[in-house]
Parts: sequence; C-alpha cells; structure tokens
Amino acid sequence: MWDDARQLNAMAATLALIACAFLAWAALGWAARLPLFAIRHVVVTTTPVHVNPAWIASTVRGDLSGTFFSMDLGAARAALARIPWVKSVALRRQWPDRLEVELIEHQPLARWNDQGLVDTDGAVFVASDAGELPEFDGSDGDAPLMVERYREWAPMLAGLSLKLTGLALSPRGGWSIRAEGDGGPLTIEVGRDHADERLGRFAVAWKLTIGALAREGRHVDRVDLRYRNGFAARLPDFHPKPAKRTT
Repeated sequence: MWDDARQLNAMAATLALIACAFLAWAALGWAARLPLFAIRHVVVTTTPVHVNPAWIASTVRGDLSGTFFSMDLGAARAALARIPWVKSVALRRQWPDRLEVELIEHQPLARWNDQGLVDTDGAVFVASDAGELPEFDGSDGDAPLMVERYREWAPMLAGLSLKLTGLALSPRGGWSIRAEGDGGPLTIEVGRDHADERLGRFAVAWKLTIGALAREGRHVDRVDLRYRNGFAARLPDFHPKPAKRTT
C-alpha cells in the first residue's frame, strides 16, 4: 500500500476530510456559545393566573445557561416545573434570541390534608392559596377518587341547599362529608358500602325530615347514613323530657 500512490492519495484525502469535519464541528460548537447568540427575550405566550411572568424569566436566566443553540430545553422545563402552580411547560426557540414559554397551571379544587392543594384532575401539589376551597382528607393516591366523588356529590347536596365544604376518606374506605347550610354546619357519615345509594336515599327523605326540622328552626348537625333502611340524625339542642313518675 505504501508504494501505491493512488491509495496514499485516497487515504490522505479521507484524513483531510475527517480533520475538516472535526474542525467545522468544533467551530460550530464554539460559535454556538458566543454571546452573539444569547437568549435575550423570554416570552410567556399564555396568561398565568398564579405565576408571575417575571419569576419565569428570572428562573430561566438565573438557573440555566447556554445560548439559542446550546440551551438545554429539558433542563429548562425541569426548572420551570419546580415553580409552584406550574403543571406542565412547553418551550420553543424563536430565531434569533427569543425563548417562548407556554405554561399550564394547576386549577385548584380543594385543600389536601392541610399540606397542599388538589387540582381538578386529582393531582396534588404544594402552593399557597388564600381562596375559599373545600378540604379533602385522605391517604396518598386517594385524591383522584375524591375529586370524582366531589363532582358527583356536590351538585346533589346543592339541590338540598347544602354546600359541600369537606370530604374525608378513611384508610378503610369510609366516607364522611362536611357541608354548610342555612342552619349551620352538617356532618354526614356515609360509610364505606353503597355510598351513592345511601346519599340518594338521604336526598329523597330530606324534605320530610332534616328539611322539615330546619323549617321549624331546629338544626341537625350530624347525620349517620350507615343503616340498612334509614339514617340517624342528631339535634345538638335536643333534651329529652324526663319520664313522668307514676305512683
């Protein structure tokens, strides 16, 4: 091979081509990191309700490095996802120096175990909210089911002039509802089995039972639906008359 000029020329051309490609790649990498291609504009294309756009821009500029070409968009998404209220992020580069940020925020539905919030999809997240929200108490993983129950039961109770203010699901699967009506707070013990059937029976009997007592000015503060064919109600101001003594 060493005495074959044609093969030597071909090998030299190949090596020269590889060297040029390497130099071109290195030059492009160097140029991509030049300040000339820095991201100068961070634009939020959606209208955040809870997240300050200035906070987003500060996160991108403070926690991330790189230019239009070298910025790691995966790392950028991860950094923005750590901002409270951010549910998901989409990023797009726009030539020559612009980064577009599209945010989807959590839509809060309830408070979660006095530690966070639950959104309308049943996702638990940590953020502060001063708004009036119902309270959910449950175990890890229960939030989606509790959101589903809330959507079923809140309209049913609204038909009885009751506002659902809290849901609790015990580790054994027992349901408890907290509601607010014209007469004050009401706790409804639903139990574990046949919850929809029990609540439906309670709603049908409301007008002639709890509703009738409310019209008389007598407030029921607790109802227990865990009976086969009925329910029990407690009147906090009820005092039975002592039995008459007979002689």
